[in-house]
Amino acid sequence: MKDYLGLGVAGNFANHLEQAGESNDFADIVGEEKDAPKGIFPFYIPKSSTPLGRYCVDNQSIILPQDTSLWVQAEPEVALECDLEYKDGKVVSVVPHYFMAFNDASVRNDKNAKKLSAKKNFSIGSKAMGKKIAIDYFNAGGVCDDYSIASFLIINGKAEAYGEHSELVGYSYFYQKLIDWIKNKLNTQKEHQVLEDLPNVLKESGYPTKLIVAIGATRYTHLAETRFLQKGDVVAIVVYNHKKYTLSDIQKLITQDCVPAHLEGISLIKQAVK
Repeated sequence: MKDYLGLGVAGNFANHLEQAGESNDFADIVGEEKDAPKGIFPFYIPKSSTPLGRYCVDNQSIILPQDTSLWVQAEPEVALECDLEYKDGKVVSVVPHYFMAFNDASVRNDKNAKKLSAKKNFSIGSKAMGKKIAIDYFNAGGVCDDYSIASFLIINGKAEAYGEHSELVGYSYFYQKLIDWIKNKLNTQKEHQVLEDLPNVLKESGYPTKLIVAIGATRYTHLAETRFLQKGDVVAIVVYNHKKYTLSDIQKLITQDCVPAHLEGISLIKQAVK
């Protein structure tokens, strides 16, 4: 997936930015409506000569920054794999084909980071993706209606809730509203404060036809909000069919030493912090 453009949506779950200490970065960005996301940032730009050109997906490990003074939190999210189509240098179509669990782990205290993206690609193990689940159609009544996201921090073998357990339809923007918003931002978002010029990002990456877009982190539990990742921790993020499994089922599953790789209706990430 090294040819895929990697983007993330900021502020698509109410109060997450406040918990992450990033709300001030977006104070003067006026959204389309009260709970609208704030913008889109890149975390991986193929072909880029900048630090964002480093491939940063490791599905087994979160590799902390070499600078031990930097604090990292996991960000439990859902990501979409999409096809992009262009006409005259403009995105005319964003078509999601798969969804999956995603970890958009981020540095929180880098005072030298002028852009949100500078907090994202901090090592070759900054991001992770779970197994892809096919989308039948990305609208109400489709497969995503039946899925929720849960996340855990495993410390000394004990799993504690990390992000709030949420149904996917709990995102502020989802389904066609989200896709229309993403397409608009890809064509119109200019450089402003912590955000990049997205048309330039598309040009820099050679107008990629494949996109992974992380659509926003869930709200944190008190544990996640107040504790940064440490070596030896294990982070688990699970997107699962809540009509087939209970939250208790998921919590038992992620504490197993060996998690079956091909469970139906589950996209799972389990990363050791290193």
